[in-house]
Amino acid sequence: MVQEKTAAPARSAGPAGGPARSGTPGRVRLPRPGTAGRAAGAVAGGLLLFLAFPPLGLWFLAPPGAASLMLAVHGARPRNALGLGFAAGAAFLAPGLHWVSPIGTDAWLGLVALESLFYAAWAVGAALVSRLPLWPLWASALWVAAEWARGVLPFGGFPWARVAFSQGESVFTPYAALGGAPLVSFAVVLCGGLAASAVLRLAAALRRGAPLARPLTLPVLLPVLLPVLLPLAGAPALAVAALAVPRPADEGGTVKVGVVQGNVPGRGMNPLGDEPAVVLGNHTRMLHEMARAVREGRMPRPDLVVLPENSTDIDPYRSDLAHRAIDEAVKDIGVPVLVGAVVGVGENGRATRSLVWDPRTGPGAYYDKRKLVPFGEYTPLKDLVLALSERAGLVGKQSVPGTRDGDLRLGPVTVGAVNCYEVAFDDVVGGTARTGAGLLVVQTNNATYALTNLPAQQLAMSQLRAVEHNRAVITAAITGISASVTPAGTIAWRTGELVPAMNVLTVPIRTAQTVATRVGALPEWAVTLAGAGALAAAVRRRPSRSEGTGPERQDERRAGEE
Repeated sequence: MVQEKTAAPARSAGPAGGPARSGTPGRVRLPRPGTAGRAAGAVAGGLLLFLAFPPLGLWFLAPPGAASLMLAVHGARPRNALGLGFAAGAAFLAPGLHWVSPIGTDAWLGLVALESLFYAAWAVGAALVSRLPLWPLWASALWVAAEWARGVLPFGGFPWARVAFSQGESVFTPYAALGGAPLVSFAVVLCGGLAASAVLRLAAALRRGAPLARPLTLPVLLPVLLPVLLPLAGAPALAVAALAVPRPADEGGTVKVGVVQGNVPGRGMNPLGDEPAVVLGNHTRMLHEMARAVREGRMPRPDLVVLPENSTDIDPYRSDLAHRAIDEAVKDIGVPVLVGAVVGVGENGRATRSLVWDPRTGPGAYYDKRKLVPFGEYTPLKDLVLALSERAGLVGKQSVPGTRDGDLRLGPVTVGAVNCYEVAFDDVVGGTARTGAGLLVVQTNNATYALTNLPAQQLAMSQLRAVEHNRAVITAAITGISASVTPAGTIAWRTGELVPAMNVLTVPIRTAQTVATRVGALPEWAVTLAGAGALAAAVRRRPSRSEGTGPERQDERRAGEE
């Protein structure tokens, strides 16, 4: 009797007619991102961050942007993460800092390349800490550390385009009253990190053959969905929690502030024009017009008036013409005026000055700008840079930084003077707020960058500073955007750009300090040190190339062994 051999069951053909790999019932095959996929995610994340910033102001796109960046670098090798981070930074900053282009395309692209290095460094750190428990927390802390570094290096730092500055008026803005701009950035990026964690956990569950196709009973689904739902729920919870941040109440005091935006004759690199005293004449003429409107009852009488940075293009200390023109206009309005002037210091220096001009006693107390614009107000590495570029010579006399906070008494109130570029620096604004000033005044000259995205970005910074320090903020810009921001961060009044404008505004006066004002840089340092500690731990436990970097990577390795 011949025994029949049992035929082995035929394997179903795989793709291209080859044998199919044995699979686990219920397993969902998901494509894993390759280098191109990661690069696309990094660039998409950078573009989403750009869209979150003014003038578009789609602030709600910042967390998805951060999530896309987190997904792009999660589990990546450090050298790959370096390129991904640089690509993300360039995609974000090339359009975000396009306002630099009036100076020159080379200056714009050079700045973008320099600042993108900080995002490359963050990406390496984020990739390393992605193998740790609670990795979204550590990656977000490293983001704050990278923003801190950008605000310090090089040449005094360039803290523009921090994530917090996309949240001038959003659900995340209240965190500014608790921990300043660093805490706002941390909260936004952490929301993105939690969303990214949920996506990765869901993908890992599907690859493991999670029983999603079986009867959907709670005992079966709970172990699968709980790790996904917890981080996913954490993101909106973090946003909603900002509403519970305590903020000081209205104290009832007000002051009437006149604001003048005189406009300039030129554009681009020569905004003040070639004819002297035109800008001075624009602003003194509008002061006289304001005085006439007050006398005729068309405007309320102000308690003080604020002119923008560079509201006189002639040094009133050294020019009798400028001194007389300003003095006559101030006497006409009859109240103290904060004049923005560039004045000579010694033989070869200058200072950007906020100068109190009293109708009776003339020029008095002043504040000199402390944070100077590199290559705009002074030239770092002067001899080398001047040898390499003739354009660097346009800086002219080198500016000298001030040495004191900007608290200045104007009539019935002490104002905190902040000058243009300084509004991006936490220490300058915080130090001035801690002097007890009842409102903050930002004098600015954005004439070179008119009709770019800079004026709107700078106004969003003023909104965040208002909430951070519980102070109204008055912005006086030479070409716009001049504005009044309430302590809640709401824009109560604003001008257009490249038009003369003036108004007298009733502004609340506050004296109570927020937690953020009192603690200063402490939250930033705490978060930065936490990120640095996590990075050190990740480096110490860094696995070999053959080892995994987390549950998702271990799942991929198991799938490859089947």
